[in-house]
Amino acid sequence: MKHSLFYAGGLLLLASCSQSQLPQYVVTLNAADDAEGKTAYIVDFDTDENLDSAVIAQGKAVFNGSLESPRYVSVMVDGRSAGEFFLDGDSISITEGIAKGGNLNELNHKYWSERLALIEEFRNLPDSLQKERYEEFQTKINGMETRLLEENIDNALGYYYFFYGPCRRMDLAELDSAIAAHPSLGEYKRVQKVRDGLLKYAETSEGKMFKDFEVTYNGSTFRLSDHVGKGKYVLVDFWASWCGPCIRQTSVIKDLYKEYGPKGLEVIGVAVWDKPEDTLKGIESHELPWMNVIDAQNIPTDIYGIAGIPTIILFGPDGTIVSRDKQDDELRQAVAGAMESGK
Repeated sequence: MKHSLFYAGGLLLLASCSQSQLPQYVVTLNAADDAEGKTAYIVDFDTDENLDSAVIAQGKAVFNGSLESPRYVSVMVDGRSAGEFFLDGDSISITEGIAKGGNLNELNHKYWSERLALIEEFRNLPDSLQKERYEEFQTKINGMETRLLEENIDNALGYYYFFYGPCRRMDLAELDSAIAAHPSLGEYKRVQKVRDGLLKYAETSEGKMFKDFEVTYNGSTFRLSDHVGKGKYVLVDFWASWCGPCIRQTSVIKDLYKEYGPKGLEVIGVAVWDKPEDTLKGIESHELPWMNVIDAQNIPTDIYGIAGIPTIILFGPDGTIVSRDKQDDELRQAVAGAMESGK
């Protein structure tokens, strides 16, 4: 498990290992002065559900309750986080976003104290030694995080580090293997969502047949099946106006459209995760000459297992996915090879 030496792979507020159920908790939020009379909520990180609520009075909100197992949570006031921590059966106080108390929180504080001490030791080395000893320090930090994860893999602390660490780098087979070894991981909603995305990605990889979707905007409905599988190559660009890499790829797509559009290549932009008004401005300002689908949001990204954009897919005449996730020269080569093959 590799990370940058200075990568903060978790929050500094987190925390310890407990296999036993600790059902009763008391959480005290020391709130900001302007929060008096407002309601604070404890929100589960994994499910986004409200687990508890309390009114802030005399500068404090006090939560009392029970839970079946420790959870990683946020305490929210006015839709903003006032602290993120591990909720277990213990007394926990939160002041200025810092949680104290609870086995998991204390274990995580200890981990971060040791990690930051190593980073500080590295930074205090003479410049001449930093390059020489970088791998040594990196190995130490990787080892610390690996041990923390392994020792807590079946509790909320391990889940947190698994989700923001290995889970993001695994393919479907690797994730299934991890879940088989530690079934509790497969019970988390966020892990399930990652797995579903990997499954959808595998189902729409190169060589697979396209999956249809439809998007309705301003009274007009777009269906992918009205364009794909109709005897011509179709290049579909999933993008957003705020996405810098997406905008950079438009120059490549413009070149391909100019060269191969007259030879039958159809280009379609599908705007995802974007406000319609921003998409329309982006189309105009970047002078995109091809059809663009507005306000697709999560519809196609859920179907195609798209975790990041731009995602550019070339569909063949029969609807088979010829190329996926290529950019720049690789994209140029894929389109040129397909169009010039005549197949």
